[in-house]
Amino acid sequence: MKKYFISGVCIAILCFSCARVPLTGRKQLNLIPESTMDQLAVSQYRSFLSSNKVVANPDNRDVEMVRRVGTRIANAVTQYLDSHGMADRVAGYHWEFNLVESKQANAWCMPGGKVVVYTGLLPITQNEAGLAVVLGHEISHAIARHGNERMSQQLIAQGIEIAGATALDRDPKVQNIFLQSFGIGGNLGMLAFSRRDEYEADELGLMFMAMAGYDPRAAIPFWQRMTRMSQGQNPPEFLSDHPSDANRVAQIENLMPTALKYYRPHQ
Repeated sequence: MKKYFISGVCIAILCFSCARVPLTGRKQLNLIPESTMDQLAVSQYRSFLSSNKVVANPDNRDVEMVRRVGTRIANAVTQYLDSHGMADRVAGYHWEFNLVESKQANAWCMPGGKVVVYTGLLPITQNEAGLAVVLGHEISHAIARHGNERMSQQLIAQGIEIAGATALDRDPKVQNIFLQSFGIGGNLGMLAFSRRDEYEADELGLMFMAMAGYDPRAAIPFWQRMTRMSQGQNPPEFLSDHPSDANRVAQIENLMPTALKYYRPHQ
């Protein structure tokens, strides 16, 4: 335990002093090497796809849309990071965008650019711009390394040895925490993103969708649709780690002038 504590503290101080989230500049705690996160992502992504119904026909309109929107946002993210000396954030990323048959209105992005969109989300997104709101948000969670932060906190809480980080991808406890961190698996229980992370992903996602040529103003009607759908189902914000839809929309409205500066309609 002493070895764990000393190793963990030293790594924490080093990471916290130098790691910053793109655009927001927030300092963050990432104890797990991104190479380990990527290894976990590849393994769990393959496992998820093999046990769920993937809509695989490349000529399917929805499949094509998910891949087109995702690729445009991924390219915009990469260009932005490259131009701001943060290319390491996506070093080793091999983007994949898959549509999965499910009634859930959900989407997520693992480290390494492994993305899934559920078919149940599409009636709410309605169009490409609406989908760009969601994919911008989910990709931003990965780019901001929010999953690494959550996992780091859980590893410390459970006393798991971080000094042996190279073996973390083979530890069943760590694999379980990884799945929970990204909301994968119906019985695992989600380690909810904090409100800070949600607001941060909203901010980054708004900018990234604008850079990709999608009108960021589409974010407001999208979240308003989400509000109508979730009416009576979500607890008040002070009881939830997620921001209320009303507060989310208010923040997006405040960010809109900045986002519009990045917006150039796609030709």
